[in-house]
Amino acid sequence: MKRLITAVVLIPVVLLLVFLAPRWLFTPAVAVVAALAAWECMGLADRGGAKPPRIAVLVALAALFAGNYQWPDLTAAIFGVLSLALLVYCTLVKPAAQVMADASASIFCVFYIGLTLLAVPTLREQANGPSLVAFLLCVVWAGDIAALYVGRPWGRHKLAPTLSPNKTWEGAVASVAGSLLATGGLLGLATQLQQSWDSGVLSYPDVPGYWLMLAVIVNVAAQVGDLAESALKRSAGVKDSGSLLPGHGGVLDRIDAVLLAAPALWYAQVIHQMF
Repeated sequence: MKRLITAVVLIPVVLLLVFLAPRWLFTPAVAVVAALAAWECMGLADRGGAKPPRIAVLVALAALFAGNYQWPDLTAAIFGVLSLALLVYCTLVKPAAQVMADASASIFCVFYIGLTLLAVPTLREQANGPSLVAFLLCVVWAGDIAALYVGRPWGRHKLAPTLSPNKTWEGAVASVAGSLLATGGLLGLATQLQQSWDSGVLSYPDVPGYWLMLAVIVNVAAQVGDLAESALKRSAGVKDSGSLLPGHGGVLDRIDAVLLAAPALWYAQVIHQMF
């Protein structure tokens, strides 16, 4: 029930931001989510023996999002500069025995959470940006729900028992199917809105087969992202990254799939536009 209530509250807020928020509000909103997830990620690093400078990492994250907002073409260079700055900071402030672990954890956190989540506002700035972000979220959410409600009662074959004992191949297949169904629903809704209301609020150009293929790519990336965060939590010896979201654990637990799914969608779109 806690899981359901949290979802009922958060999903409309997220969708309102996706479709209605101006850029100056949407990008900072994603940055706040990144900061919360990064704080939890640094907590995992603490349990693993590293002590990343939390305030410095949050400042670097804020600078990364601000730099991307102002100079999107320089994002890679900005990330490089911030990574070097964190290395210098740890070198000067941390004990010599901790520099390697602390600097590595700091830079990893900015990469794993900051650089990946930048794909979300970047996607939203495309011609059909809100539709792309809605596609991303619906594919991830539908896959997660299908895996949960099929994998738990009927899952028999473990997917990655050393990383996440509850995940099964049955749940993984159901997740892909759920994402495909969600994609079909979005395409149907977009067509209906266009024909009945002459509304382009949802826009999915190209043939349906392209979007179904994208759904599979995004879903697989999301499942790998989920497993990657499970590995991080297992290495830290914890079940959840935090407890901020009742029924869902921490913020990082909730967005772990998006951390790989969003870049996967972005790069798939870039490759598609090249050809």
